[in-house]
Amino acid sequence: MKVLETVVRLLVSWAGLGWRLGDASSVGKRDGPSDADSVVYVTVVSEGGNQSSALLYGIMFEEMDHSGDGGIHGQLLRNNGFQGSDPGLAAYNPIGAVEIMQDSLSPVTDAIRSSLAVSPQSNATGYVGFANTGYNGVPVTNATYRSEFWMMGDYSGPITLQLVGSSSGRVYASHNMTVDSSWGNFSRHEATFNSTASTDADNEWRLLFDSSLVRGGALNFGLVQLFAPTYNSRYNGLREDIASLVADIQPSFLRFPGGNNLEGLQINNRWQWNLTIGPVVERPGRDSDWFYPNTDALGLDEYLWWCEDLGMVPVLAVWAGKSYGGILSGDDLQPYVTDILNELEYLLGSNDTHYGSLRAQNGRETPWPIQYIEIGNEDDFTGGCETYPDRFTQIYDAIHAKYPQLTLIASTTDDLCLPEELPPGIMFDFHYYRNPDDLVGMFNQWDNQPRSQPVIVGEYGCRNTSDPDGVFWSFMQASCSEAVHMIGLERNSDVVKMAAYAPLLQHFGFTQWSPTLIGFDSSPGSLTPSTSYFVQKMFSTNQGTTVHAMNSTAGFGPLYWVATSTNATYQVKLANYGADDQAVHVRVPGTKAGRLEMLSGPKEASNLPHNVTITPVVTDITGDRETYTFRMPPWGVAILVVS
Repeated sequence: MKVLETVVRLLVSWAGLGWRLGDASSVGKRDGPSDADSVVYVTVVSEGGNQSSALLYGIMFEEMDHSGDGGIHGQLLRNNGFQGSDPGLAAYNPIGAVEIMQDSLSPVTDAIRSSLAVSPQSNATGYVGFANTGYNGVPVTNATYRSEFWMMGDYSGPITLQLVGSSSGRVYASHNMTVDSSWGNFSRHEATFNSTASTDADNEWRLLFDSSLVRGGALNFGLVQLFAPTYNSRYNGLREDIASLVADIQPSFLRFPGGNNLEGLQINNRWQWNLTIGPVVERPGRDSDWFYPNTDALGLDEYLWWCEDLGMVPVLAVWAGKSYGGILSGDDLQPYVTDILNELEYLLGSNDTHYGSLRAQNGRETPWPIQYIEIGNEDDFTGGCETYPDRFTQIYDAIHAKYPQLTLIASTTDDLCLPEELPPGIMFDFHYYRNPDDLVGMFNQWDNQPRSQPVIVGEYGCRNTSDPDGVFWSFMQASCSEAVHMIGLERNSDVVKMAAYAPLLQHFGFTQWSPTLIGFDSSPGSLTPSTSYFVQKMFSTNQGTTVHAMNSTAGFGPLYWVATSTNATYQVKLANYGADDQAVHVRVPGTKAGRLEMLSGPKEASNLPHNVTITPVVTDITGDRETYTFRMPPWGVAILVVS
């Protein structure tokens, strides 16, 4: 019976990708085989196969957990523009005999509506000023910093900029400059200076002036900024260490600007593209959906420079009439449809168009390479379903009429929330977060998806749904379940065109949603790639162009696999979603040797903040008659790359 069963499985699997491998009843099993010494034999069918999507593994970003402000955006000072509805004096402290206050009567610009009034007291002597403590501290490294500020008041003389240990008083950097300032108009000042490194996050940026030279009651300072070196040396760019770790994933696309943060808690504080472009001093910021102010210094152009620097395809979401505080449709939506067309002219228009010329003025001469536009976000949630068919059609018709070359994406997959007759060529965006067993249970979700209907999985991940508001970390079982699910995605990557784990980043001091791929704070060496980060990196950096059928002596569960190739190199991905070791023999015709990359650890093991203990291990491997033999540990994820 065992021999017959093996022969039948081999014959069935030889039928190719049109007959999906695996017994559906085995999907999601958590226990290993009863015989710990059993062996699974899998063979790659080198002939034929389906084309894999070149965009399969990308990233999704929205401003949450201070992932942008205080995170990947390189500006290090908090509350620097007093944005949001109730900023107060968060992150500011007086230095010396001065009083400080938020001054809403002295705006820097029409966008930056408050400044910091610094008033020396009558007994003030010597240098006084103020400090900004950043996002739970300022990262101070051995680097060259750029700082700028706006100033108003009668003062002509020295200004000292410093990076200082808040508790220790140790000075890591001190730079003197001379300024001339007068009352009535703000003037901009900028300086660069070198710093030595601090051993912790307990640091602040200081601005000091000579109290004896102040003519009048106060000096006002606005939009203070501090940048360490940015990724690719971009002005107003990304924090270099975080952006580099993201770049190591080699993501193929970026879906932005959200996510819920696109929608707005109210219609008037939705993400508005035209308020995120141009000089930062002209960007008003807003209250975000995650209950802290967004500066929008990481704006539309900065997202697209990020795409260009990392070679990512932009997937831009546009506001489709739904906020958490109201929904617009029909005639009420039309001005916002016009706004979408203005945004697309800014992105795609020639320099002789109104908005295209504005793009050129902002530093981008040629149009941005936009191909994908998503209409809204999760419009099957928060009351959006009933009106989305009409809202989608209204926006689709307007965009398609002017830009027929663009691929448009519906933000829901629910038939009840979509038009009865869908236009050709659209894609659907799926979002789901599951516990480990349920995510593994979705392994064959896409096996029967109509091949003519491409989809994007814009957000997915494994999280502790029993405590959705709790703070917790990725762990090996969870990351292994994501690997199983990704194997299912890759087997169907002829129809699943894009997929993004979400969310991407979190500042450990401001966590509202967890887990994420990468955590960090303001202390040295804080970057903490999760176990899920390494799964994403392993899969993304080892993706072939062709997906191959595979013969096997067992059905899926607890062991899962997929094979791809590019030219003469094959990539075989495996995940052992079980508690026992699993012996594996992988035959790849025409190959001789390569490498085996393995991520493994105890079921509950995590990479905790500042403590990365689980990383992939790479070993060389040689085939015996084109066969590679190794053991998959419990909850292990492996990539076999052979040529």
